[in-house]
Amino acid sequence: METRELTVLAGSFVGFQLLFSVVSPRLSTVITPGYGRLPATKLTEWNSRLVSTVHALVVGLFCLYILWFDDAVNADPVWGDPSLVKLNVAITCGYLLYDLVLLACNWSTMGDGFFVCHHLAALYAYGYVLTRGVLPYFANFRLISELSTPFVNQRWFFESLKYPRSHRLVVINGVAMAVAFFLVRTAVMPSYWSSVFATFGTEAFDRLGLGAQVAWITSCIALDILNTIWMYKIARGCYKVLTGRSGRRPKDAAEKEASSEGKQVNNHSD
Repeated sequence: METRELTVLAGSFVGFQLLFSVVSPRLSTVITPGYGRLPATKLTEWNSRLVSTVHALVVGLFCLYILWFDDAVNADPVWGDPSLVKLNVAITCGYLLYDLVLLACNWSTMGDGFFVCHHLAALYAYGYVLTRGVLPYFANFRLISELSTPFVNQRWFFESLKYPRSHRLVVINGVAMAVAFFLVRTAVMPSYWSSVFATFGTEAFDRLGLGAQVAWITSCIALDILNTIWMYKIARGCYKVLTGRSGRRPKDAAEKEASSEGKQVNNHSD
């Protein structure tokens, strides 16, 4: 890992910590008085989700810029110049490390073995990008999924502030969440896998070595299975809201899965 990426990783780790402990409490107090009435455990998750939203927007928009304008990566998806992708991945790795520390410090209320396993697996996979510069196009492509996370977090914010599910803002956000999730996680699957299959049997693919090949393919399969399950649950919940068939439950299965997905910065398995 070069000094530049290491600096970005460390800087993002510290920045997300400050955002969680300093910026979010002050900003949230100004935005909504309901923030101050939340119990301590929900305050922690609120701040965590605000950080998650900021990370998702930064990384997701940077991802789109690279996909549109980084000709070197688009021309050679396996071994193209990974300079910009490394920066984006370094930001994400800084976030993952920050979130691991947060989980460890609040294990009694936020601890989840699944999140720990996910974060460690994501750090392992992205380590190939940072240290070897391999698979820049595919690593960056996966980060586009972050653009659905702000809507998932916003749903949790509305729920915590006791907004009824029939409220116009809740319905609009729910529909936007379903559309965004479909566009950046489900609709892109054929294009992504077409690009993956196109590398099979090439010299570039063989140069990766078995370790990188297995980490790449197996993690992508697992991630897309989860995305398909989540998409079904989100679509079903969205349909119930739009047709007026959903009663208010403390936490239905769709919300539980969608909310969990929003915290999985997640979903970074390439």
